[in-house]
Amino acid sequence: MTDRQQLLRALDALLQPERFKDYGPNGLQVEGREQVRKIVSGVSASRALIEAAIAAKADALFVHHGLFWRGQDGRVTGWMKQRLALLLAHDINLFAYHLPLDAHPELGNNAQLGLQLGLQASSRFGEQELGFLGGRRNGGSFVDAQALAAHVEQALAHPVTLVSTARRAIKNIAWCSGGAQSHFEQAIAAGADAYITGEISEPQAHYARESGVAYLACGHHASERYGAPAVAAHIAAQLGLAHEFIDIDNPA
Repeated sequence: MTDRQQLLRALDALLQPERFKDYGPNGLQVEGREQVRKIVSGVSASRALIEAAIAAKADALFVHHGLFWRGQDGRVTGWMKQRLALLLAHDINLFAYHLPLDAHPELGNNAQLGLQLGLQASSRFGEQELGFLGGRRNGGSFVDAQALAAHVEQALAHPVTLVSTARRAIKNIAWCSGGAQSHFEQAIAAGADAYITGEISEPQAHYARESGVAYLACGHHASERYGAPAVAAHIAAQLGLAHEFIDIDNPA
């Protein structure tokens, strides 16, 4: 058992949110009970995850996507009221870390996505160095982009949208989880043969065809399932807490 502030200090020390310019507040977003015995981790603070955390008798919920974002409507109505009401009624603390969770070099979303895909990073790229660049852990390359896409689909159990015109081996692979389609040009500049992220927007298909660099969109949720449980498990072990990861299915 620990207290809420000690848990917050441990998370902040690990993830260093002060280093990042982010889209919303990192850290404790909703205050619950002071004493914490069990953490439930998940990707997004949806009503389904909050209900599952209540059923699991969690004292704290640790997520990548919290409730509050820059520029959103500040009124507590509809889905916001429903989620907050559940958290407050059951006295559950909500901790959310966005870019700091993406960026952690060992436990973050991108590091854990690389581990899941059998990739080893050799450098970082892009704004706030969120992107990872490297290759296969066992060396070598993929025969082509189709072979890489098949590998990603199997590893993540999620369909992959592939845009590629090049018929060549894929050795240098860049990746950045979630909605990081805007990092594609930086991945091209960094020397990638292929770029893996969660989503694709209209311009990226043209960039892929014109540059010869393959673009793989493997699902926002599917690419960000790994950082939250890795961090929560690490902190739970450090503080002597129980931990459970609950994955709420999301096709996006």
